[in-house]
Amino acid sequence: MAQLLAVVGGGDLSTHAVLALEALRKAAGRRNQPIALELRGGNPLPEAAIAEGRSVLLVGQGDLGEGRFGALATVRAAIEDVLADAGAVLDRALAGSTDAARAPASASAAASPKRIVAVTSCPTGIAHTFMAAEGIQAAGTALGHDVRVETQGSVGARDPLSEAEIAAADLVLIAADKGVDRARFAGKRVYATTTKAAIRDGKGLIATALAEAQVQPAEGAAADGPARPAAAEKQAGAYRHLMTGVSFMLPFVVAGGLLIAIAFAVGGIDAMSPGNAGTLGYALGEIGAKAAFALIVPALAGYIAYSIADRPGIAPGMIGGMLAANLQAGFLGGIAAGFIAGYTARFLNRHIRLHKNLEGLKPVLILPLLATTITGLLMIYVVGVPVAAVLAALTGWLKGMQGASALVLGLILGGMMAVDMGGPINKAAYASAAALLSSGVDAPMAAVMLGGMTPPLGLALATRLFPGRFTAPEREAGGAAAVLGAAFITEGAIPFAAADPLRVIPAMVAGSAVAGALALSLGVTLKVPHGGLFVLPIPNAVTNLTGAVIALLAGTVITALLVGILKKRAA
Repeated sequence: MAQLLAVVGGGDLSTHAVLALEALRKAAGRRNQPIALELRGGNPLPEAAIAEGRSVLLVGQGDLGEGRFGALATVRAAIEDVLADAGAVLDRALAGSTDAARAPASASAAASPKRIVAVTSCPTGIAHTFMAAEGIQAAGTALGHDVRVETQGSVGARDPLSEAEIAAADLVLIAADKGVDRARFAGKRVYATTTKAAIRDGKGLIATALAEAQVQPAEGAAADGPARPAAAEKQAGAYRHLMTGVSFMLPFVVAGGLLIAIAFAVGGIDAMSPGNAGTLGYALGEIGAKAAFALIVPALAGYIAYSIADRPGIAPGMIGGMLAANLQAGFLGGIAAGFIAGYTARFLNRHIRLHKNLEGLKPVLILPLLATTITGLLMIYVVGVPVAAVLAALTGWLKGMQGASALVLGLILGGMMAVDMGGPINKAAYASAAALLSSGVDAPMAAVMLGGMTPPLGLALATRLFPGRFTAPEREAGGAAAVLGAAFITEGAIPFAAADPLRVIPAMVAGSAVAGALALSLGVTLKVPHGGLFVLPIPNAVTNLTGAVIALLAGTVITALLVGILKKRAA
């Protein structure tokens, strides 16, 4: 009996995806039907299984790597349908109901060697950026393609693509969780997706990109055509726009927070008082508090708008962000200003039509003037005051947290950091804590950082305490996970979680939740949004350093012990 292939992708609904996968496995077993299953984000289907497959069942939405399957018959289903009646979905797949199969000519064209250039980027510009680059590079080399990857990391572009390389490319592949400027790729076939897609299945991503990439229109082209490739447009949304703003905001938070901490270390707790004007501590405090921190909200708003409307959104977004800061609406007002400015600028850009000789006035005169005016008036008369009241209430509640409320918030924030290890849930907790720093609330960042360090550190410890539960490659990876965890790179736990998600992820969530709860319960605060262990020794960067160490050790040990209890012995 020929084998059925099934790919399940849950996107943000990772738990539902796992349940759907198990439901299909059981339904196939009852029918004695051979089935090869892939959970996106875990181990991809072997090429041998694909070659022997009779048809493919694609469950869920997002990038399922369908480009790998060539002319195989394809059946699609929703996760909800599988959870409701997996047998019915399986019967439909076996009956051979198909979507349009890819043309053989397209498949053969995709199989020929191509020149591919790629850009990878994530909000913090650290782990996911480089893991995605490695995934694309390795997959392209294995498939026989010529691949060059540019990483847009935390310190800017690394190995930037030259104009000649872009001109010679057959495909531009963008794997990013934040906005990437596409102007230089005008006229090229472009496919955009997330870093996670490149990490989990580079070969499938390249095959899909070759089949589905669309031509990027030139800057200033008529608005009839799509502003972005369809794949990017489907995946772009509020989350991506917010993460773009957060990524550009972070350097201001880091620089300002550290400078304020150093000011206190140099000049004492009163370093920034007027009586100390002219001293080094006072000067450092001025730079950090009145320069770097003053730009946090405008940068957040400006680059949210940039993600939505490209460069026409930056000026109205930053001006709206400055108004939010002046109105005491803080980061919440900045987020509102960014979305208002971005969607206003994009709407005006698409609907204002001028003679081609006057088209050059749009980006330098018409769009900045109109979008800024609309954004500013809405911020002053509609948005600013109520958002400022909400922020003040939130800030007061967070600063007054004690006892049970601090414990619960710490549990939630710490647990969120371990659920998807750099995914949307992790980034939502991180972005919230980083934004709160601009309002002087620094306790949530302590729970987030300690909770994010715990998973890789706990797994590294587990490989030493329970070596029999891990394969030899996993034991070797334990050392790397320890280094990544010490640097607050939660993604170091991904290989372990992908190999055994049902046992490893609950253990990580439990340890991170305990670390976060202890941090807030013990009054730990953190003025810097990144750095891990390397920022702990900086004077005044951490309040209650002893409590931070206790929380981190407790979370790490709990994760390691639970992994040792839950995991089976390695074969």
